[in-house]
Amino acid sequence: MKLLFLTCLLAVFPVVSMKSPIFGPQEVSSVEGGSASITCYYPATSVNRHTRKYWCRQGAKGRCTTLISSEGYISKDYEGRAKLTNFPENSTFVVNIGHLTQNDSGRYKCGLGISSRGLNFDVSLEVGQGPGVGDDTEVYIADLGGTVTINCPFKSENSEKRKSVCKKTGQLCVLVTDSSGYVNPNYSNRTDIDIDGTSQVTFSFIIKRIQLSDAGIYVCQAGDDSSNDKHNVDLQVLKPEPELLYGDLRGSVTFDCALGSEVADVSKFLCRMSKGEDCDVVINTLGKKSKDFEGRILLTPRSQGFFSVHITGLRKEDAGYYLCGAHSDGQPHEGSPTQIWQLFVNEETTMPQSPSVVKGVVGGSVAVLCPYNPKETDSLKYWCRWEDTQNGRCQQLVESEGLVNEQYEGRLALYKEPGNGTYTVLLNQLTNEDAGFYWCLTSGDTRWRSTVELKIVEGEPSLKAPKNVTAWVGETFKLPCHFPCKYYSYEKYWCKWSNKGCKTLPTQDDGPSQAFVNCDQKSQIISLTLSPVAKEDEGWYWCGVKEGHRYGETMAVYVAVEERVRGSQDVSQVRAAPGEEVESSVRKTENKVIQDPRLSVEDRPVKDTGDLAGESRASVDTDSSAGQGRSSKVLVSTLVPLGLVLALGAVVVGVLRARHRKNVDRISVRSYRTDISMSDFENSREFGANDNMGASQVTQETSLGGKDEFSATTGNTMETEEPKKPKRVRVRREMAREIFLETATFRFSKCIIGEHGELD
Repeated sequence: MKLLFLTCLLAVFPVVSMKSPIFGPQEVSSVEGGSASITCYYPATSVNRHTRKYWCRQGAKGRCTTLISSEGYISKDYEGRAKLTNFPENSTFVVNIGHLTQNDSGRYKCGLGISSRGLNFDVSLEVGQGPGVGDDTEVYIADLGGTVTINCPFKSENSEKRKSVCKKTGQLCVLVTDSSGYVNPNYSNRTDIDIDGTSQVTFSFIIKRIQLSDAGIYVCQAGDDSSNDKHNVDLQVLKPEPELLYGDLRGSVTFDCALGSEVADVSKFLCRMSKGEDCDVVINTLGKKSKDFEGRILLTPRSQGFFSVHITGLRKEDAGYYLCGAHSDGQPHEGSPTQIWQLFVNEETTMPQSPSVVKGVVGGSVAVLCPYNPKETDSLKYWCRWEDTQNGRCQQLVESEGLVNEQYEGRLALYKEPGNGTYTVLLNQLTNEDAGFYWCLTSGDTRWRSTVELKIVEGEPSLKAPKNVTAWVGETFKLPCHFPCKYYSYEKYWCKWSNKGCKTLPTQDDGPSQAFVNCDQKSQIISLTLSPVAKEDEGWYWCGVKEGHRYGETMAVYVAVEERVRGSQDVSQVRAAPGEEVESSVRKTENKVIQDPRLSVEDRPVKDTGDLAGESRASVDTDSSAGQGRSSKVLVSTLVPLGLVLALGAVVVGVLRARHRKNVDRISVRSYRTDISMSDFENSREFGANDNMGASQVTQETSLGGKDEFSATTGNTMETEEPKKPKRVRVRREMAREIFLETATFRFSKCIIGEHGELD
């Protein structure tokens, strides 16, 4: 019976051609004396809203004669009983016709254009015999799925006799039901005879949940003999007129189903009638959903048996006939309450085309373009994630007024750009769990809702930047982002994220990036500089690319802002960037050695180093005692070996310089000679911080009286005789030896510094 019911419905609703953007009811039924209302839809463009609308009747050879138009024309046959009304805000016009006769039955067109050859849609109007008595037969009209009560009169002498109803089938009259309790299986649980009492002269024959097959001639009978009473009834079942639903390709539609309060607690469903004999369930309240509608359908139960079904991302194959219904198993059944819909999908849509699928990689990002009605620029924009719950659910993630789901803080933003009917949603820090379906919504026209599917694929993000970094209050902080060469012509930017978007910040171009081995000089590093860093600078920062008003890939970095602990600055710098800081330390120490020669000889720097370490330890806050201990150990282990090496080097240099002075100063000035040797000094500690390296702190004098004398010395003077050599050769040799030893000593001390850190 279920298959027969659906087969009959499919026979009533043949396949509709969807090539024309004009859409209306394919068939309209009424009865004599009644009326008909035909609604025709057209694409929502400025031209269509203002162009001529018409209703014409098809004749021979395809000619269509206009009966009424939006410009005021009306034929004589339609005068006083027809009206055409345009509703530009809904992109529809309605033709109302009253006082129908059977002569009004025929083929018609509703359309747009200056002639009947414009855009149009075919409509069939059928007018049947009206209710009443004609030729001893009473006519009853009933709606499919409704209830009809037929009154059967009889004479009083037959009041005690058997009452029955049969249906004519050819030459036979097949019994449907009688007063003894018999019911034909085809009418089981749907029909009944009601007899008020023997004093009455009528009985009632009731048919519930009327089917198309119930139409026909019935005979009511009281009594079985020749004196019985018979009454003929013609039951006409009106072909169901589906509710029309007009949607744009990639747009959305809503089925508002009203089945009545008697099925308020019964499971609801929406099914789609296929070309076969089935009505395939699209969604029901028991959790079933068609795979073809996954991620783009929601069912919302309402009160008093009402419910709505919303479908987004319309495809041209979605067009066709649908049934809203209610049954305990959530499936269509014959006789169950139903409501019929016809969905038309306009392929000539003005809705901007956007990808239905976007792809991203783990750690990367996606940019989704969402359409909205350009007339509703000030409407709220939303983005939600579809969830496969019992009736479907779409959890809101972000809106244009600043609300962001806390689980998506720092990685989701909604931009009103590029505008003019499109806004942008950016999602980064992608994970495999982000794969799924997302909806673009506005607070305005629901027909502009759309769906996009996010897929996570293999690969790596194109942009490269650190995920988490730490900046120090009061210092200068530089945050780099590496862009591959494919984004050379794009605009690059840094911005700070907030729940109201991502505010663009000033940046600088640091030239080619070395992070992409397969790129040429077109790869770039764009850096963000915070100077000086403040506590309010903490938060999420994005680097990204854009082309005009269209956003592309983004990368998120979280910057934590902290205050340095006294005494731990240099150590933390070494940890943060060891190569750069050690090199800097070598340069600093090298400069100190050159500028302050006392560090090369005296024991005092080593002692001062210990004192400095002690002072440093004393100045560290008690809350960071562990860090101070490590810092002190590093200073001691670095400065003690360094001091010893410098002292040894200073001694060697002093000895060599003394020997050099002995030889150089031994010169003749006429008959006078000055002779200075190493034995003239008390000890090597007298080589101090004086500019004359190798000279004693005690005053030195030269006697010009013909004898070698050295006054104001406390020790014995000893002179070492050397073989006679040319003075110039001897001086150059000694100078070369001195320079070699000084250079070797300095390089050795520099190596020691590189291993142990910077000397303070």
